[in-house]
Amino acid sequence: MPPTSDYSRNRRPFRWWLAAGSLASILAVFLVVNGLSGHTPPEGPPAEQAEAPQAVQLPHYPISGYFIYSAPSDARNQKKLEEIKSVGGDTVITFGSVLSPATLATLPTDCKINGENCGEVIGSKLKIGRYFTFSDGGQWGKPALQCPNDRLVEVPGRTYTVMVFPSNNGGCTAKDGVYDLVVAGGSPSTAADPTISVASAATKLNMKFYAGLPAPTKRTDFEYLPDLSYQNTLQLFTERFLRYQADLNDVAGLAGFYHHFEMPVTDNTFFDPVVSLYAMQNKAIHRVLPDRSAIVSPYIESRRSSAAITPADARRGARKLAGTASGLQLSIAIQDGMGTGKGAAYRATEAGGKVDSFAASIVGRGTWGSKYAAPNSEYFDAAAEGVKGTQAELWANLEGMAPATEANPCEQSLRGQTTIDRVDRQLQQMGSTRKIISFMWDPYFTCSGTNQPLREDLQKGLATPLITDISSDVVNGGAVKVTGFNLEGISYALEFIDKKGDKHRTTGQPAVVKASFGREQGLNPQLQSVTIDLGKAAPPTDTAYQISVSNERGSSTETVHPTPAKAAVG
Repeated sequence: MPPTSDYSRNRRPFRWWLAAGSLASILAVFLVVNGLSGHTPPEGPPAEQAEAPQAVQLPHYPISGYFIYSAPSDARNQKKLEEIKSVGGDTVITFGSVLSPATLATLPTDCKINGENCGEVIGSKLKIGRYFTFSDGGQWGKPALQCPNDRLVEVPGRTYTVMVFPSNNGGCTAKDGVYDLVVAGGSPSTAADPTISVASAATKLNMKFYAGLPAPTKRTDFEYLPDLSYQNTLQLFTERFLRYQADLNDVAGLAGFYHHFEMPVTDNTFFDPVVSLYAMQNKAIHRVLPDRSAIVSPYIESRRSSAAITPADARRGARKLAGTASGLQLSIAIQDGMGTGKGAAYRATEAGGKVDSFAASIVGRGTWGSKYAAPNSEYFDAAAEGVKGTQAELWANLEGMAPATEANPCEQSLRGQTTIDRVDRQLQQMGSTRKIISFMWDPYFTCSGTNQPLREDLQKGLATPLITDISSDVVNGGAVKVTGFNLEGISYALEFIDKKGDKHRTTGQPAVVKASFGREQGLNPQLQSVTIDLGKAAPPTDTAYQISVSNERGSSTETVHPTPAKAAVG
C-alpha cells in the first residue's frame, strides 16, 4: 500500500475528500501483457496450483479477462477456465508463438524424409531462401497442407508439417523461383492442441478466447521493432494459420486473435513497423475469418526518466492504432505499467506524495509527480478520446503483478506478487474503458508468495464497491453523483467539518441508482452510478467533505482532497 495514501478496502467504507462543486479526477481500471513493456511471456506453463472452482457470484470483480498459459491437456484448460469464471472472468487470451528463423542445422533433428533432413530433401528440388520453425504446441497435420510442395513428415510419436511458401509473392508458386520453408508441429501425438483445447473449453463455458497470432522475431539492432525482412512469408504463414483455425477451430468460443508484439501507446513514427504488422495481420483475419475480432495491447510509458509519453501522445497513438483495424472490431487494451514501473496509479492530489515501495524499486525514491508525467487515468481518458468514431474500442490491461522486491516473491517470475489494495487503485484509473483484462492469471493470481493467492482476494471482494468518479453540484440542489463498480444496494455516509470546527454527518441510501450507467454511456457495462440528494445537508461550497459507501459484501475507504480542475489534453 502506498505510504502516502490512506486507502484500504474490505473493512472500512470507501471515502473521498472532495471540494464541494469540484469534479474529482476519474479513477478507473484495466491492463495485461508481455514483451517490450517488461513482461515477456515465460517459456512454459507453471505448475497448476488452483483449487476446485467455486460457483459464479454476481456482481463480480471488475476484471473480466485474463491472459493465461494454454496447456496440452483438455482437462487442465477446462479447469483453469472454470476457475477464472468463478471470479467473474468471461475472457481468456494467450500469447502467440514466433515464426523463428532457422538453418538446416537447427531444424528439428527428427524431421527426416527417408532418413534425411527434411529441409535438405525439399531443398534438393527447390531453391530455398530461408528456413523457419514454428512451435505452438499444435499438431497441424494434413489440414495445413495447401500447396503442392507441402509435406507431412510422420515420425514415431509425432508429426511435422513442412510448408513451402514463395519468398516474394503470394500463392503456391514463386515467380522468381525462391521459396521459404517452415517446419511446424512436432508435439507429441498424445497431446491436445492447446489453441483448439482452450477454444473448446471457452465454448462449453460460454466464454471468449483470443488466440495469439504468429509473430516475427525482434530486430537485432532495435529489439523494440519486429524483423520484417521476411514479411511476405509471415503474411502467407499468418493466413495459413488462420485457415487452419477456420478449418479445425471455428467454434463460438474462439472470439478472435491477439497481437503479442508490443509498442507504447504513441504515434511516434519509430514504431511504424509495429503498426504495419498489426494492419497486415488484421487484414488477414478479415479475409479468412471476418466475423472474428482482434486485440492489441500497447503500454503506457510515463516515467520522466525514460522519455515519457504524454496523454496527448496516447490520444494520437490510440487513434493511429485504431486505423489498423482493416474492417475488424479492434480492441486496444492499454497496459497500465503498474507491474513494471512504467505507469502510475495516483490521483492529482497525490502528486506530491512519495511513490510506493514497488514503484521506488524501479524509478527510485521521490514523489509521484516528480517520477511520472501524469497519472494513468489521464492516459486512459485521452485514449478514449482518440478512438472515438473509429472501429476500435478502448480496453484496459491491468498488470496483475508488482515490481519484484525481497518482500513479494511469486514463484520464479521476474515480477512479484501484488496486493488487492494496489489492484483496486489501478482499477480506479480505468473508468473510461469498455473492458478490463489482466496480465496474467498464472502465475500472478495463483502464486502463494508473501500473501495468499490474489485470486482468493478477488473471490472475497467480488461485490465490494469501488468508486471511479464523484461529481457534485451542492449549489443547485445539493446532489452528488458517484460512479463506480458494485454500487447497487449501497448505503452512504457523508461527513464534513465546518469552519467553526463542528462535525456534520448524514447517512442514507442514494436517491437514484443506475445499474446500466456504463452500458448506456458506451463504457464498461459493469460501471454503475448513484445520485445522492443532500438537500439542506449539503456542505458549504468551499468545504471539503467525505463520502463513504458500503454494502453487505464489504466496504472500502479512500480519502481524496480537493483538486484543481484537470487541464484539457492537448
